[in-house]
Amino acid sequence: MGNVLAIIGEYNPFHNGHLYHLNKSLELTNSDASILILSGNFVQRGVPAFVDKWKRTTMALKNGIDLVIELPVLFSISSAEDFAMGAVSILNSLKIVNYLSFGSECGDIDILNVFANILANEPPEYKSLLQHELSKGISFPKAKENALMIYLNDIRKYSNILNNPNNVLGIEYLKALKLTKSSIKPITIQRQGVEHHSKKIESNYASASNIRDMLLQNRYDEVYSVVPQNTYEILMEALRSGEFIPDLKTFEKEILFVLRYMSIDEIANLPLVSEGLEHLIKDAASNCNNLDDLINHIKSKRFTQTRIQRILLYALLGYNKSNMDFLKKNLSYIRVLGASTRGKVLLSMISNYNKKIEIVTSVKSFENKIIKNKPQSTLLQKDILSTDAYTLGYLKNSQSGLDYTKKLITV
Repeated sequence: MGNVLAIIGEYNPFHNGHLYHLNKSLELTNSDASILILSGNFVQRGVPAFVDKWKRTTMALKNGIDLVIELPVLFSISSAEDFAMGAVSILNSLKIVNYLSFGSECGDIDILNVFANILANEPPEYKSLLQHELSKGISFPKAKENALMIYLNDIRKYSNILNNPNNVLGIEYLKALKLTKSSIKPITIQRQGVEHHSKKIESNYASASNIRDMLLQNRYDEVYSVVPQNTYEILMEALRSGEFIPDLKTFEKEILFVLRYMSIDEIANLPLVSEGLEHLIKDAASNCNNLDDLINHIKSKRFTQTRIQRILLYALLGYNKSNMDFLKKNLSYIRVLGASTRGKVLLSMISNYNKKIEIVTSVKSFENKIIKNKPQSTLLQKDILSTDAYTLGYLKNSQSGLDYTKKLITV
């Protein structure tokens, strides 16, 4: 087999922009096969995916992806830095990937590399600027943006780069590749059509967030115009069956209960909780009766809504800081969600090139194998629990144990 292309994504849901990105990436890299690292049932903004990981895996496979590997939930709902490092670490462990392609608003990898080099090397002047910005009481992402722009003397060609989410994530991919001394070559494809959270439709392109809104507003003809037909059919079936999650509010009572049940020390041990935030979270949970009030009570210039949403999901799913620390150091298995015929060949290649990595196609078999490896078993159980929590939000057909009963998806 020739070149192997990798993509990291949520496909929430898969739309025409994703199809353009995949086909253009295959063309530019002259790749014969593709691998997707897919966020599971909860995604990076700290919210549930609209449809589950198996439905989105099917979308990916039917539109040309060959192998789909799940990004553990600990990474999939984390900051851009940990999200990128987790996904890149998985790709490195496969030992068969030649290219990583990501979308960006600027479409210029040289400009993105300027930022990535600073973040990877952390020059003393930049670190000093970052600490100064943090001392103003603003959020870490904003402090980092300010420090980078001051370090670069506010050069015009770098303006607005950090105001666009795909650029920011792309910079983190590049940084992760540098820090891990990866042999994978990155490329970027300029985002087509509309901006990340745009509510417009342009030339049969729409943002994923707009598509989710259109689905909830019964604007199905508009959805049909901006997604591949197979995606549309999967989404319509999910709506008919009630197997979809509108937003994080679906779990607001469960989140409030968990936070009220947890002690201050347990909240303090959640990933991303620092600087005494646990006291504010506990107070909010004790006095608020809905999710909007809870988040508004906690958020500030220092702690963004997205960060708070991630913390709430960590609480709901039972993750703590030691789980995160362990996973960062021990990516010893890959969870395969689906494969094409070429994807099965890729699995054989991965097995040959990396004898140490476990390829998980049956959760039950793997669970029995690692039963004495407590840290690894714990992390597997957390991902299984995240699916059980996710399906609680279905309007009907809510079942537990889907990670055991769902078979490897093949197309």
